[in-house]
Amino acid sequence: MNKVFVFGTLKEGFPNFEKNKGIRFGYEFETKARYPLYLVGARHSPWLVLDKGNGHNVQGQVFKVSDEALAEMDKLERISAPDGYRRIEITVLAKDSGEEFVVFTYAKPVEQIQGADIRKELQGEYNVGHAAHYRSRSS
Repeated sequence: MNKVFVFGTLKEGFPNFEKNKGIRFGYEFETKARYPLYLVGARHSPWLVLDKGNGHNVQGQVFKVSDEALAEMDKLERISAPDGYRRIEITVLAKDSGEEFVVFTYAKPVEQIQGADIRKELQGEYNVGHAAHYRSRSS
């Protein structure tokens, strides 16, 4: 089983959660390092940008997912597309225990933020208010 940190629409109770076929692991997590987190474009997509050390510790959830479920997440996040997310490994901390875990997450390379339509810089958390503005690629 793979562990995946989700910080945006794949979180429990958020717009793409039905595509998250994982089993929730623990409760709340945050990235060990700081990263910028933005809402981008007319779809208000949450982007964690791989500019380590800048931004905030990003809040999220961790799920255990099978290889098949991970492949479906990869497809949703368009990891093979030039403008898609990249699946990388990062370290997250369990907020209740401080325990560290190395997990996968989906993030954007720094070069993709250049010229992007940034709607808002978030303070490390994508919440239901932000999700209310999200529009899926298929809508």
